[in-house]
Amino acid sequence: MTEFLRKKAALMSAAFCLFGAASCVNLDHIGGSRQSVEDWGKKQHFGAMTLRAGAFDLLVLERRTGNNNALVVYIEGDGSAWNTRYHPPRDPTPENPVALTLAAADPSPAVVYLGRPCQYLDKQALANCSPVWWTTQRFSNDVLAAYEQALNTLKTQSGAKTLRLVGYSGGGVIAALLAMRRGDVTSLISVASPLALREWTRLQGISALSDSHDPLLETGSLPPATTYWIGTDDEIVPVSVVAKFAQSKGGTVRPVKGYDHDCCWTNAWKQLLKESP
Repeated sequence: MTEFLRKKAALMSAAFCLFGAASCVNLDHIGGSRQSVEDWGKKQHFGAMTLRAGAFDLLVLERRTGNNNALVVYIEGDGSAWNTRYHPPRDPTPENPVALTLAAADPSPAVVYLGRPCQYLDKQALANCSPVWWTTQRFSNDVLAAYEQALNTLKTQSGAKTLRLVGYSGGGVIAALLAMRRGDVTSLISVASPLALREWTRLQGISALSDSHDPLLETGSLPPATTYWIGTDDEIVPVSVVAKFAQSKGGTVRPVKGYDHDCCWTNAWKQLLKESP
């Protein structure tokens, strides 16, 4: 399958995921397995653990270089691309964990990376993890409740008073939903995130996700410090989708000329953070 057709298949399956396109940084030795991610994270001074939250075992990579009242939490995207329009991947573990590379570039003294349900599991555990958790129910009540529990645990363990949430792609959808449900989130940053889900599926001509929450339809409010980074060349999440969400919910849309869904956020992340509230 050509790269063009592979991207089209993933779009039609509502995957919001990475498509193996050439990136601006070399990520060949990061993704694809838990071990490779842990090994790479160790070089970036991240310690790894498994956090049981709800029905899920979530991979956590944490780096603390000092005391801070705020814990910065990065949430990974949806992960591996769909094989065809009708066949989701057997394993949602990302080959290119963009949220992890963003977390590693963040100079904050307390940074945590959170994987998504069913990512980074061994074969036996993955066989017991239903594909609904990385397809139709990826933004469901069960998933959101698990992340609420995870954030509470991480906050207690770190001694933090507040949270700053950063989400990449589908991880930005979860981050926005969490920010609207919690009172301890002081800032939200999304990167290439389809925050208006129904608008996104309408534009792409695909079926809406069943049993998942659309942030645009939520009643909660976002923190004043909310920024949405989006690439002008992103063929997966158009700028208009993010703009529609911001018009309704507030926050600042920050388009970056020449960037697409996964390139080149990591290279510029330190500077982009300085430009985020």
